[in-house]
Amino acid sequence: MMLSGSLLVPDGLYAQDPKEPDQVALANDEFENNFFEALKQKGIENYDKAIKSLEKCLVKEPSNPVLHHELGKNYLSLKNYPEAEKAFIKARDLEPANRWYWQSLYDVYYETKDFNKSIPIVQKLTEWRKEFFQEDLVSLYMYTQQFDKALALINEMEQTVGKSEKREMYKLQILSDSKYKKPQKETLEEAIKKNPKEESNYLELIYLYSESNQEAKAEEVAKKLEKEIPSSDWAQVSLFKFNLNDNNGKKAAESMFRVLESKKIDRKIKHRVLNEFLIYASNNPQFAGDLEKAVGYFEDDKQVNVPKEIGKFYFSKARYPEATHYFEKALAGKSDDIETIELLLYTYTEAAQYDALQKKATEYIDVYPTHARLYYFAGLAANKAKQFTKAKDYLETGIDFVVEDPDLELKISKQLAETYTGLGDTKKKDLMLQKQAKLEKPKSN
Repeated sequence: MMLSGSLLVPDGLYAQDPKEPDQVALANDEFENNFFEALKQKGIENYDKAIKSLEKCLVKEPSNPVLHHELGKNYLSLKNYPEAEKAFIKARDLEPANRWYWQSLYDVYYETKDFNKSIPIVQKLTEWRKEFFQEDLVSLYMYTQQFDKALALINEMEQTVGKSEKREMYKLQILSDSKYKKPQKETLEEAIKKNPKEESNYLELIYLYSESNQEAKAEEVAKKLEKEIPSSDWAQVSLFKFNLNDNNGKKAAESMFRVLESKKIDRKIKHRVLNEFLIYASNNPQFAGDLEKAVGYFEDDKQVNVPKEIGKFYFSKARYPEATHYFEKALAGKSDDIETIELLLYTYTEAAQYDALQKKATEYIDVYPTHARLYYFAGLAANKAKQFTKAKDYLETGIDFVVEDPDLELKISKQLAETYTGLGDTKKKDLMLQKQAKLEKPKSN
């Protein structure tokens, strides 16, 4: 009895001349025992023993593809690639319609990085799982520098299954070679004339013109795309950039909002568009409202707290009012982010907003009652307001929570010295000044 993919008792065993019943049974038992022993030994990773049992089976059935396939799998597990290849080729040649024999042969070439041998195998495998193995085939063409074949297959797949980030990367790599640029541009221009409603041709041509610093040509193609396909969101990505370069903030904002509203455009591209508009808006404050509106599109972003990142941008520019605004906005979405809390309190400090500093620091102490830096901010604000008793309570509590942070300990010590001066406690002030001197001493070495 033959089974595809597994084997119990070979047909040939019963096709021989008549024997005594007990002889047939013994032969049958011997074959089955050897085969199942091979499976058992492979299962417990005794591949050498499995191979020996399979070789005994092959004495009886030398042309059985299942046995050769099992043999190859054991050799592959032992990383004996030449023997594995030989066994899989034998299985494939005996039963060429069995996909798994081709797949196993590909496994050998994949592990040995024999890309040239892999290509005809993968071409055959596309007969069973076309889209899946076409992806591998593109990579294999790239590894073997068969760029013409890779580009042709990428273009075909764009029409059949759409774009992918990996294939786009390969395509850009190919098109960066001057060999492909001119003819590719001409081909795309001709393709647009023949089929003006095919969006991908415009996008490739825009890239090629931009990459060769022909910005005017790229903008012309983007405008043509917008005219021919008004619903094209991708046209707006290019137009956004061109409008920014032309210092047309109003048009750039319009394109940006089309991009941010699109369900077709990747979130990474949306982040990049927002970052570019942020830089533009920071130099053109009249577009601050558009920036604020754009940030609203990222409220559900689980990976990046966009208001926080914009707050950091303004903080790095010492533009504290804008930084404060966006840190407050960030905390409205995630109120327990301690890094954002600290950054917000720093902006209050730098902007000398001491009332807001004390109010917020005190509120957050209730959330993080052992976080020393919050007590520092609250004590600093109380000192500025000449509320020395309050400052003393905050700072003396805070310094007890400092752990291996000499900079923070020094800051609190300085504030405590100021507090004790305000309270007229000369003894404690002197003690604190001595502590401050000790903390500062390592810095001077």
